[in-house]
Amino acid sequence: MKTLQKSTTQILKITNHIETNYPELYAVLDENPLTIPSEGNPAITIDLLEEYLDSLKQILNHYIKNHHSA
Repeated sequence: MKTLQKSTTQILKITNHIETNYPELYAVLDENPLTIPSEGNPAITIDLLEEYLDSLKQILNHYIKNHHSA
């Protein structure tokens, strides 16, 4: 079972990886609809953090597959 701290650490790592290696992608992350909460003060849960982490992984994988030449 994941903890809030582990999930947060993983999000930080992937975000830093994107910022360092794919700055053009990092620049548009804040425009991702998945990152915008639909509530005024949403409760932060491990499940929500895991969803966000999965969305970051999907965005990165899609970007690498479709836009980044190796």
